[in-house]
Amino acid sequence: MPEYFDNLETRSADERQSALAKALPKQIARAQALPGYDGAFDGIDPQAIRSVADLAALPVLRKSDLSKAQGAAAPFGGLTTRNAAQFAHIFQSPGPIYEPGSDSHDWWRMGRFLHACGVGKGDIVQNCFGYHLTPAGMIFENGARALGAAVLPAGTGQTELQARAAHDVGITAYAGTPDYLKIILDKADELGLSLNITKAAVGGGALFPSLRQEYADRGIACLQCYATADLGNIAYESEAQDGMIIDEGVIVEIVTPGTGNPVAPGEVGEVVVTTLNPDYPLIRFATGDLSAVMDGPSPCGRTNTRIKGWMGRADQTTKIKGMFVRPEQVAALVARHDAIAKARVIATRDGEMDVMTVRIEADGGDAEHYAAAVADTLKLKGRIEIVARGSLPNDGLVIEDQRSYE
Repeated sequence: MPEYFDNLETRSADERQSALAKALPKQIARAQALPGYDGAFDGIDPQAIRSVADLAALPVLRKSDLSKAQGAAAPFGGLTTRNAAQFAHIFQSPGPIYEPGSDSHDWWRMGRFLHACGVGKGDIVQNCFGYHLTPAGMIFENGARALGAAVLPAGTGQTELQARAAHDVGITAYAGTPDYLKIILDKADELGLSLNITKAAVGGGALFPSLRQEYADRGIACLQCYATADLGNIAYESEAQDGMIIDEGVIVEIVTPGTGNPVAPGEVGEVVVTTLNPDYPLIRFATGDLSAVMDGPSPCGRTNTRIKGWMGRADQTTKIKGMFVRPEQVAALVARHDAIAKARVIATRDGEMDVMTVRIEADGGDAEHYAAAVADTLKLKGRIEIVARGSLPNDGLVIEDQRSYE
């Protein structure tokens, strides 16, 4: 099979930016015409949005916005360029949130990841992602079919039947959550069934190094992707297993949690994604996940930006002294003073009382100088500690809850 899915994967930075400068204004114009965005792009010239940096001028779209829009205009909230009857599938995720789906070629862009896993013609994929209401099963099936592979739509559960089917059908590749493959393999061992699985494409959970090694010891190459029901594939591992390569059909920004402000290169922040899918033009969609950009291209030869993969959740809203403190409030505190480079709120306990400590990165200064701004912005009084620039951890946390709930 060819080394790469297509020549988009090995473009130069200039070639990728040139293509983006043509595609992005068209996508912004599509979104601007949709009623679901409710004037969010009023006054924006789509031709002025031609790069990743230009996107920072646009508002962030969150799950709560999606839910609100769908409540006003079911099922897709006026955010699709086709009506519901023109899609092949309509899915429901918890919330409920409704997502469209199409059976056109590699609509969710999962074929690129499966190709990186070595899946292609001649393979039979046991697809253990769910097919009921949620889209994961169809996302992976659509990608497998784009590569010419056959699919056993196994879904979840019934492990003994899964193991027997894998043996009887001659399954060569697995798609599903990282841990469920082990359950199938162990059940096959218990039943004395030999399996021919040599490839595994996983997602929807953490792939721990020990589990990946166990699969490798069994002769199974296991790679993971980062995808969501709304966006499809966002990033994926290659055989290099060195970070996740951003998919060619999306644009990824890493921003300070609770804001739309890009972080410095390499810093941990919230993953915000703009998709180039013309049917469902989600612009600056906040995933709620944390990650960070990695330096340089992948050793495998694919040239798009890499991220570190899933590094936790960005929604760090925490109740302190009976009041919610939100990441956007911490961001507002930083923006309020030019002298503040970064801030972190830490929640602890002193006896039976909550304590809020605000650590502020600044070049010296008096803690009391910031007391009024802290109280006004966070709506709570707390201890203030001035720390040196660069001393706060690069982990994406702006609110850290150190209280024990045991």
